[in-house]
Amino acid sequence: MACELRIRHSTEDDVPILFALIRGLADYERLLGHVTATEAGLRTHLFGARPAAEAVLAEEGNEAIGFALFFNNFSTFLGKPGLYLEDLFVRPEFRGRGYGKALMVFVARLALARGCGRFEWSVLDWNTPARDFYRTLGARPLDDWIGQRMTGEAIARLAAHPLPGEHE
Repeated sequence: MACELRIRHSTEDDVPILFALIRGLADYERLLGHVTATEAGLRTHLFGARPAAEAVLAEEGNEAIGFALFFNNFSTFLGKPGLYLEDLFVRPEFRGRGYGKALMVFVARLALARGCGRFEWSVLDWNTPARDFYRTLGARPLDDWIGQRMTGEAIARLAAHPLPGEHE
């Protein structure tokens, strides 16, 4: 790893850089057409009155080369917070230098400092390089858990159902 690497917490001024890196990740994951995020939305949800997530930037010299975006969850069984890594990305031309591992170490240290009982994330099933990388760090797949997701209309339909005692 180059001694020029620096990892730091992002600030509101970094929103354009974060947005560009998110688009780079989406392009790598073959999901660029699914990006509906905007810089304004990132500004609101990462740096507004009630931040939903945090991001750290990896920089080589003065150039942003990667990021990690994460948020807290909670384990009822452990009775402790957890840290969920939503995205980790290092620009392709900077891979193989230990920067991805450095980002993971940085976030793992935050998880420990915050008393988290878990550090979790998901990886696309076709992304063998990422899956192999995570194995080298000691991660193991949760084969007995199947991720579930709702978006847009599905959330709205569920939320529209009346609760017991409510009128339809």
